[in-house]
Amino acid sequence: MQEKITPESIFKNIFARIWAVWALVLFIVTLVIVIFFYAPCFFLEDPAKARWHRAVSRVWMIIYLNLIACPLRIRGEENFKDGTNYIVVCNHNSLMDVPVSTPFMPRANKTIAKKSFTKTPIFGWIYAFGSVLVDRNSDASRRKSYDEMKRMLNIGLDMVIYPEGTRNRTTDPLKKFYDGAFRLATDTQRPILPAVLFHTKKVLPANKFMYLLPHTLEMHFLPAVESTDISSEALKEKIFRLMWDYYSAHDHQ
Repeated sequence: MQEKITPESIFKNIFARIWAVWALVLFIVTLVIVIFFYAPCFFLEDPAKARWHRAVSRVWMIIYLNLIACPLRIRGEENFKDGTNYIVVCNHNSLMDVPVSTPFMPRANKTIAKKSFTKTPIFGWIYAFGSVLVDRNSDASRRKSYDEMKRMLNIGLDMVIYPEGTRNRTTDPLKKFYDGAFRLATDTQRPILPAVLFHTKKVLPANKFMYLLPHTLEMHFLPAVESTDISSEALKEKIFRLMWDYYSAHDHQ
């Protein structure tokens, strides 16, 4: 639906583009500073590298999100239980989801990420440190990344996956899920823990260029769902319905 043009909408669009420039400048300036704190990641091995990466990223993003007036509120951290690790699945509405999700997980983790993003100067290093990389155009790369995700789980890290694959540009709460996260769960017998992100679409919409609005962000962790005695397809459908219903019930808050 096309936005109705009013004086308020014109002001909002001008402000959002000015704020986006401010956010971009801040991101670049803080990135140049923080890269020095990521230096140990060049020498550490996982899981120590993932722990260091998360710790630095968390401090950076707390500062950055508050400077752009997009503070994050978290609910449901108690759903992460000691003695097990999880495959965390998040909805994906915006590029803002990445700096919100990975650094603010309660524990060290890796995410699955496109290899092409590592070509970005400086940021590409940081991105690679916290990710299992995959070239989606290569069957060999997909197989290798799947084995690497299993290895990360075996050494005690959580895996963070966006099962929609790409950003949800529809008006529905979720897009159709891909199979990978749920096949990984049933293959490794790790529980799936749903994480639902709110308001990232309002802050940084996928269909607008250089547009960012201040707004409080939220990430809600739901109770984990066991992957034993269930097929990956049934698990996928169960998690999809849980996240759809939860998002629909809480998005207005």
